[in-house]
Amino acid sequence: MTEPLASPARRTLLRGAAALPLLALPAVVRAAEPDLAELRNITGGAVPIGREERLKRIARAQALMKAAGIGAVLIEPGSSMLYFTGVRWHLSERLTAAILPVEGEPCVVTPFFEEPSVRQTLGVPAEVRVWQEDEDPIAVVAGFLKDRKLAGGTIAIEERVRFFASDGLARALPDAKIAPANAVVRGCRMIKTAPEIALMQIATDVTIAAYRWVHPRVEKGMRSKQISELMDAATIRLGGEPEFSGVLVGEAAAYPHGSNALQIVADGEIVLMDCGCTVQGYQSDVSRTFVFGSASAEQRRVWDHVRSGQATAFAAAKIGTPAGAVDDAVRALYEKLGYGPRYKLPGLSHRTGHGIGLDGHEPVNLVHGETTLLGAGMCFSDEPGLYLPGKFGVRLEDCFHMTEAGPKWFSVPPLSIDRPFR
Repeated sequence: MTEPLASPARRTLLRGAAALPLLALPAVVRAAEPDLAELRNITGGAVPIGREERLKRIARAQALMKAAGIGAVLIEPGSSMLYFTGVRWHLSERLTAAILPVEGEPCVVTPFFEEPSVRQTLGVPAEVRVWQEDEDPIAVVAGFLKDRKLAGGTIAIEERVRFFASDGLARALPDAKIAPANAVVRGCRMIKTAPEIALMQIATDVTIAAYRWVHPRVEKGMRSKQISELMDAATIRLGGEPEFSGVLVGEAAAYPHGSNALQIVADGEIVLMDCGCTVQGYQSDVSRTFVFGSASAEQRRVWDHVRSGQATAFAAAKIGTPAGAVDDAVRALYEKLGYGPRYKLPGLSHRTGHGIGLDGHEPVNLVHGETTLLGAGMCFSDEPGLYLPGKFGVRLEDCFHMTEAGPKWFSVPPLSIDRPFR
């Protein structure tokens, strides 16, 4: 077992470490205030999602509801509420919910004192019903459904709605059938429209521009956190909102979501960066791997294999192909190269890619067994990394969207380990 942080043995160890000569400790570069003067905001052309676009989404949802025999969909705050109504809200113990009926305008249920704030971002015509602190919000939701004569039909629950809300509704409406809303919500959100794709393109452009600025400023002795801070600063200057900026150095890159060990840039070490931002709520997700100094033969070989894996996934992404077949194609290549088999290490231990849009990870995934057919408007990451525990890992990640003619990159993959940014 590990020792508690305050154990006598640990205190002795820390005192001993403090007494070591400074030369025995890794040299760490003190980060200077970055000079961002050369960067400019490149998001000026971003067009927010407007009322007409959201009305089309609601109409599409209602068509899917009619086809599935669903009377209404219940949604709590988050990306789906934003998607359909424009309302930017937060989860709390006080219920705020949107109800999409199969016909007519939606309804937003919220606490009485929150109504003015909710209306600030409400982007479609909708009824707003409020509840007081001593009232049951589920009763208000049920009241709307009764008024619309939907209380005895199928009420679909968006997958992120909390149990207390769905269970409470089932108790309030015993004649209703409670069902999942995936067929409706995913049926809309998986297919991105031109305005959505345009925002995702701008977000990706911001991330790539930030990468290009950060890369030559990575120095020997930097901590991974210092590189992340540079990336965030550049992203903000370029007009994006930083979403994540992961940096893994050396052996830590062998673990897809990193390590809590101290990571310091050194000669010959892999630097794996996984970064993304949002523009008008829509996300980018781009990973790059390079070597500080000169790459070894093994690092070059693995990097080239990952580049081939990315290209294989892209080539396999065809309209009408099951999403799982893209993952299968990459795994078949990697097994021929001696990795795996399947999800075993060393090799590709995670799915080839995930959906992306308002959320960084959205359904569906490029993973073995996924039968959803690829269609125009679907957006995915392409990130078939290779991980060698005890050594290093390599991940290259670029996102693409499906068109009738096939996949199209949001960002173009790099050509070589020596040129990680185009």
